[in-house]
Amino acid sequence: MKKIFLLLIILNIVTACEDVIDVEVPNTQPRLVIDASLNWFEGTSGTNQTIILSLSAPFFNSQTPPAIGANVIVTDQSNNVYTFLDTNSNGIYQCFDFNPQLNQEYTLNIIYNNESYTGTEIMKSVTPIDYIEQNNDGGFEGDEIEIKAYYTDPIDQENYYFFEFKEEYETLPYLEVYDDEFTNGNQIFAYYTNEDTVSGNNLTIKNYGVSKQFFEFMSLLLQQTSEGGGPFEVQPAIVRGNCINQTNPENFPFGYFRVSQATEVVYTIE
Repeated sequence: MKKIFLLLIILNIVTACEDVIDVEVPNTQPRLVIDASLNWFEGTSGTNQTIILSLSAPFFNSQTPPAIGANVIVTDQSNNVYTFLDTNSNGIYQCFDFNPQLNQEYTLNIIYNNESYTGTEIMKSVTPIDYIEQNNDGGFEGDEIEIKAYYTDPIDQENYYFFEFKEEYETLPYLEVYDDEFTNGNQIFAYYTNEDTVSGNNLTIKNYGVSKQFFEFMSLLLQQTSEGGGPFEVQPAIVRGNCINQTNPENFPFGYFRVSQATEVVYTIE
């Protein structure tokens, strides 16, 4: 009986010390978020493309509001105009007659809330993946599965690569960027490891040819997200993409406009 009484006293003390703390998160005006990655995968026509527009939201919001009612077009250097329509009013703008051409310059134009946004990129070629190599004795303790995707870098060219690894059942892909500053003309590899990897899972590996500007943008973004810190830690600097608000430069958007030739391999982990 004494033990029960003592336990009740302890529980009362613990619960009495629990205070509700309201965390004040700074609220700012929402910015336009541009997810405009036009990818021409090998073996496809590349005519079907999608651009997703949304709005930035406070940290604790469970949903990201879509940016609906925008006018979205992409123009190539031959003045061909490709219109992207949001037929379902969900912020997903689609085009079904896009004409991808390597080394062609494309310009994105968005009009949203009476403000004009633009971005320009050149479609870069991609290097095919030669083969996949698996090592089951990786990691510091020799018990991790390591995957290497080998590709041969073209000689006498400045190349930049954006790799996306997404294992079956994983929610988010693993992203990495590479350049050929010290590997020009050689066979090199992109690297993937995951402590939750399971034999028999399918691993989708995508490689995109990208510009130097995107390589630098993504390098900074990945560096900031990998350095840790708490969820409320302030970023060292805002990483801006290549899209500019021509109407009101101070109200710059988040995101990037990218056009890439791409290749995809699905590997079954042994």
